[in-house]
Amino acid sequence: MEKSSIVRPVILISFVIGISLLHYLTPLHLPYLHAIFQRLYYLPIILAALWYGLRGGLLCSLIISVAYAPHLLFQWGGHVTMEMEKYLEIILYNIVGGMTGLLSQRERERTVELQKTARGLEESYQKLQHQSERIISIEEQLRRAEKLSTLGEMAAVLAHEIRNPLGSIRGTAEILKDDYKPGDPKHEFIEIQIKETERLNRVVEDFLHMARPQPADMRPCPVQEELEMIVALVANDARERQVKLILQPPPFRVIIQADGEKLRQAFLNIIINALQATPPGEGVIISTTVHQATICEIRLRDTGPGIDAATLERIFEPFFTTKHDGTGLGLAISRKIIESHSGTLTLESESGQGTTVIIRLPINDPTSGGTP
Repeated sequence: MEKSSIVRPVILISFVIGISLLHYLTPLHLPYLHAIFQRLYYLPIILAALWYGLRGGLLCSLIISVAYAPHLLFQWGGHVTMEMEKYLEIILYNIVGGMTGLLSQRERERTVELQKTARGLEESYQKLQHQSERIISIEEQLRRAEKLSTLGEMAAVLAHEIRNPLGSIRGTAEILKDDYKPGDPKHEFIEIQIKETERLNRVVEDFLHMARPQPADMRPCPVQEELEMIVALVANDARERQVKLILQPPPFRVIIQADGEKLRQAFLNIIINALQATPPGEGVIISTTVHQATICEIRLRDTGPGIDAATLERIFEPFFTTKHDGTGLGLAISRKIIESHSGTLTLESESGQGTTVIIRLPINDPTSGGTP
């Protein structure tokens, strides 16, 4: 911009000075050359009008009139009647400068108005696009809410049918527990059975509250220890499937504010899905990192067949499943649990490339974000 503001005046001044010198230095007995030179004055006039509008065109034509007038008065002074058109040329200079400058200025103003209109249309388009995205998002939320409502009704029926057998299983396990002393392997297995029965009973209760989110019992929660507990729980299943379950330790102990029980439920759903998707001889890798001391990121990567784009778009819908014996609730429940912790649950996958589940949870308490 600064370069053009300097170059343009230099070009105009050079034109005016150059043409004027040609007039003054060319002998009068070559009138055809003077006729050419006086037409050349239109070039700087038109350029000034195009570049600077009405004021530029008029100013340039006046400067040229002043520069050309002495040539007429002193060199052509004795031929006034014969060269009257040369005096009329000065009037034409000013008329051309004014008209061209006026048209150029109006065109420039119109261009500015069109640009403003274009920007206004672009802003309106962006607003409409944003509103359209919001409408689509709201429709998606309504569909999810409808499915969750159906899930709540189903859960009410299932809760009645499942709770009684669970109570019997737990009672039987507690009777068997008395026959084995602490330290006996069977005593430990029965304790696990009782704990899992209690957890399953709470899962049934969670089904009842799927459509009515309940406040979480937020406490300091060591992420790695929770993951180790789930890995130990599914270790036997992994051995039977001949799948390696690799839990990579974080560089330091990571503690977040969370409801450990619900978090374990989400981890368990995701790890079981990863084990089921991974072929024998392959592995599932679980890693934990911390970003900027505010976000705990947990990645669970399997080497299964992956998920195509169409399925990936619907993967979190309740009751949507690609398994013959699946319910389509595992990921939906897991996502709801993570979101209740103000976190996010996303999937990255391509057909034939495996799947990576990414869980991001906020570290709300700066003093519990982890210790080296």
